Amino acid sequence: MTRRYAVLGHPVAHSRSPAIHTAAYRVLGLDAVYEARDVDGDGLVEAFDDLRSGELSGANVTMPHKGAATRLCDSLDPSAARSGSVNTLAASAGQVVGYSTDGAGVLHAWATGGLPTDAPVLVLGTGGAARAAVGALAHRTDVAVAGRRLEAVDELSGLGSTPHPWGHPLPGAVVVNATPLGMGGERLPDGVIAAASGLLEMVYHPERTLAVLEAERLGIPVGRGLDMLVGQAAASFAIWFGLEPPIEEMRAAANPSSGS
Repeated sequence: MTRRYAVLGHPVAHSRSPAIHTAAYRVLGLDAVYEARDVDGDGLVEAFDDLRSGELSGANVTMPHKGAATRLCDSLDPSAARSGSVNTLAASAGQVVGYSTDGAGVLHAWATGGLPTDAPVLVLGTGGAARAAVGALAHRTDVAVAGRRLEAVDELSGLGSTPHPWGHPLPGAVVVNATPLGMGGERLPDGVIAAASGLLEMVYHPERTLAVLEAERLGIPVGRGLDMLVGQAAASFAIWFGLEPPIEEMRAAANPSSGS
């Protein structure tokens, strides 16, 4: 029987997830399909019904539904419990288990972009993506967090980060943009990239944000949102199928110019 998977979000038409996962299924000869579902809150609940009934075997969750999905899950994997956010759902015996593969995505993009492993890190943002970045990196190096909501910045201190003033550069740090800034052509705060030793841009649409363009102009290494997406997808694939993901084929399919 064909296994069905989906990415749930709003908007979601721009998502590269269907192309990435479909490439993996094709390479490994799996009887599975993956689609994009543009859902509101009611549509998210319906998707959970489909997971519990077996209509869907698994799903990814993107903005703005990660928090709601966390509350709808029957249980959470430790990865999701730590981040307070869910981006991967797996169905088993009528139950929905929530996972977070954001941390795996961070580390994959970090390695792919050749970002420094011995530099401090400045995370911009305080949401689920920021929590994943702090959780993935705090045991490796010094991590500072800057955000407009000071109480949220303080909450992330419990994961091993230190607060940093929003809008202030941190000389020599790798900047992690865990905010939506850039999706609509916005700039990061002045001076933040100029002082950086690298950039992890979690935004992947557009692929080359103003922050990425500035980093390229300055000659500092960049970890891209598409590589983070591939790392997240590969971890989701492993959860669902228990197989080694065909990472190179998935990366090729992630590129919008591939036509996949």
